[in-house]
Amino acid sequence: MKGEPSRGARDGSAEAAVGQEQQLSEAFVTLADSLVADYDVADLLHRLAHHCVNLLDVAAAGLLLADSRGTLRVVATSSETSRLLELFQLQHDQGPCLDCFHSGTAIIVPDIALVADRWPIFAVGTQAAGYRSVHALPMRLRDEVIGTLNLFGTRPGPLTDADTRIGQALADVATIAILQERAIRHHEILAEQLQHALTSRIVIEQAKGVLAERGGLDMDQAFNRLRRYARNTNTRLTDLARGIVEGTVDSTVVLATRPRREPPDHLPEVL
Repeated sequence: MKGEPSRGARDGSAEAAVGQEQQLSEAFVTLADSLVADYDVADLLHRLAHHCVNLLDVAAAGLLLADSRGTLRVVATSSETSRLLELFQLQHDQGPCLDCFHSGTAIIVPDIALVADRWPIFAVGTQAAGYRSVHALPMRLRDEVIGTLNLFGTRPGPLTDADTRIGQALADVATIAILQERAIRHHEILAEQLQHALTSRIVIEQAKGVLAERGGLDMDQAFNRLRRYARNTNTRLTDLARGIVEGTVDSTVVLATRPRREPPDHLPEVL
């Protein structure tokens, strides 16, 4: 029948589809395997950039992440040319990647020459680097946008629906990985802070016991002397307590510091 592809062409197309599906499965398995304790986020993102080039109809890929101040930074690219182009658009504060980050929606640019009036400097730099199409996909979880996945093509044309879905899925994997790493780090910081607080509390209680025993005070009075001396000398309470316990701070000097509102150590007898 006229216009019908040959069997060889169909078989070749089918083999290509199977090959891409296998590569896609391997990519997600590899990325999933990377999400273990102490995984390297930078390595994960570089792998993802290269997976995009292998799986999608693009020539290069890059990932931008926002720092603590909301400023985008280049974290991974598939090539030096794409890295320089990412830096170029950040330097001039214009390009689809920045618009994608601020809007939280995908920006698809089939032909950069046709939107030169929107991003004039970026358009010139992109074409000079040998790219004709640019596509920016948001890295987001619900309302939180943490960066963008940027795809560059050497010829004009839109991303296919399939490539767009795959690219967004890869961006979502990267987002989950980064947020998980941040959550782990946040948890570790909280655990460290809690442990420090508990350790500090123990040292302070020990110092209170030393002052109470040597000064004939109750524990509240001992703590008042400790806190007052720390304030007067601009010393961290934990450091002062540790010095008393270890004997590097003269406890008699601390005992001699009486808070203004502390009642006398020994009340007079009532006759």
